[in-house]
Amino acid sequence: MEPWQQGQVVDVTITDLSDSGDGVGRSHERVVFVPDTVTGDQVRVRLLRVKPQYAHGKLLEVLEPSPHRIRARCIVADKCGGCQWQHVDYPYQLAAKHNQVVQTLERIGKFSQPLVSPILAAEADLGYRNKATYPLARSQAGQIQAGYYQKGSHHIVNLNQCPIQDARLNPLLAEVKQDLYDRGWGIYDEKLHRGKVRHLALRIGRRTGEMLLTLVVKDKNLSGLEEQAEAWLARYSKLAGVSLNVNPDRTNAIFGRETVCVAGQPYLHETFAGLTFQLRPDTFFQIHTEQAEALLQTIIDELQLQGHELLLDAYCGIGTFTLPLAARVRQAIGLEVQPEAVEQARLSASLNQLENVTFIEGAVETLLPQLDAKPDIVLLDPPRRGCDAAVIEALTQLAPDRIVYISCNPATLARDLKLLCQDNQYRLARVQPVDFFPQTPHVECVAFLVR
Repeated sequence: MEPWQQGQVVDVTITDLSDSGDGVGRSHERVVFVPDTVTGDQVRVRLLRVKPQYAHGKLLEVLEPSPHRIRARCIVADKCGGCQWQHVDYPYQLAAKHNQVVQTLERIGKFSQPLVSPILAAEADLGYRNKATYPLARSQAGQIQAGYYQKGSHHIVNLNQCPIQDARLNPLLAEVKQDLYDRGWGIYDEKLHRGKVRHLALRIGRRTGEMLLTLVVKDKNLSGLEEQAEAWLARYSKLAGVSLNVNPDRTNAIFGRETVCVAGQPYLHETFAGLTFQLRPDTFFQIHTEQAEALLQTIIDELQLQGHELLLDAYCGIGTFTLPLAARVRQAIGLEVQPEAVEQARLSASLNQLENVTFIEGAVETLLPQLDAKPDIVLLDPPRRGCDAAVIEALTQLAPDRIVYISCNPATLARDLKLLCQDNQYRLARVQPVDFFPQTPHVECVAFLVR
C-alpha cells in the first residue's frame, strides 16, 4: 500500500454511510470517513487523523455530487453540530437507516436475513422536536448567544431559529436571549466555572401547544427573576410556566437535581395516544410525539391484545407506553428507577382513571428477578447501553410468551436480541424501524420476540 500521512489531500468516492452518519470511502486501499458527504459523492478530502488501516478526513470540495445530495435547508447546517444529514435527501436518509438496522442485526446479532420491515417515515422531516436545550455563551462583542456546538468543538453556533424544533418555539429563542442580555445576568463560562445562566431549555406539547421555559443556572440568585418570569408569561399566551433548574456542578450534564417553578405551573399538559400527561422541564418524553404514537400503534397492531393479558413494562419512565397499553390488557406493571418518573406515572394513571396499572420504583435488574407474577408480555425500553446482563437472565427465567424491545441503539439491540434468542429460547419475528430523528443518523426500532 502507498504511504499516507496527516494533512495529505486525496480524492475519494463515497460508497456508504457509517452508523455515526459519516460518509465512507476508500483511498490507497484503506477506509476514509468523511463527514458532510453522502453515498455517490466524489470528493476531495484532507486527511486529519491517520491510522494504519483507516483515516478521518475533512471535506474540502465536492468534485461531483451524489444524486442523493441536496441543498441544506438550514443556513448554518455546515457549521452546527445539531444535524448531520441536512445535505442528504429524505428518502435516502430512510434507506440508509433501514440498511444500518439490517447490517447491525447481521453483524452483531448474527441473524441471517432478519425480517426488517420498511422504516416508518416521519410526515414532516423538519419542525418535529418538542424539546430543545441550548447552551449559552457571550460573543466577543458581549451579545448573548444560544445554539448548538460547532462540530467537534465547544464553540456555539448562534441561532435565532432552528428548523428541526417545533416552529412555535422559535420566537422564544431570539427574544429570550435579548431579555437575558437586558437583565445583565451573568452567562456561565464552562472553562472558568463562573457566571450563572448555563442553558435555555424550551419544551412544547405538540397537541396542546402549551410551553415551558426553563433556565439552567449555576445558582438561583438572579435579580429581578420573578418580574421577568411574569413578563414572559404575559408575552407568550401559551407559556404554561417558567422554572429554574439548578446545576452547580462542573459537569457536561445539562440538568441538575433541583428544579424550582418561578411563575405559572411546573408542567405542561400533553395529549398522547388519547391520554393526558403532565410533562415537567426535566421529564423524559420521546422527542418526536407523532412518531412515538406511530411506534405505539405498531405495537398495538402486532400484539393483537385480547384484554386478558398481564403486561410488564420495564424501564417504563412516566408510563408513556404503559398507560395506553394498560387500557387494552387485564393488568399492567411498570418498573422504573427514577422516583420522579414513578410519581408522574402514578399521577397520569390517576388523571386518566386507569386503575389496573401498578408502578414500582427500583432498578429493573433488581426488581425483575424478584417479580412474583408471570407476565404474558414484557415490554423493554432500556437506555442506549441496552439491558443489564441480569435483566436478560431474569427474562429467560420469567419466560414470557412475547417480548417487545424498543431501542434507540441498533448495536445494543442486536447484542441483546442475540442473547435472548440463543438456544432457541425466543424467535425474532420482525423488527420495525421508526424514524424519530430526521436529519440525523439516529434510528428507533421495535423488535418482536415470540417463544
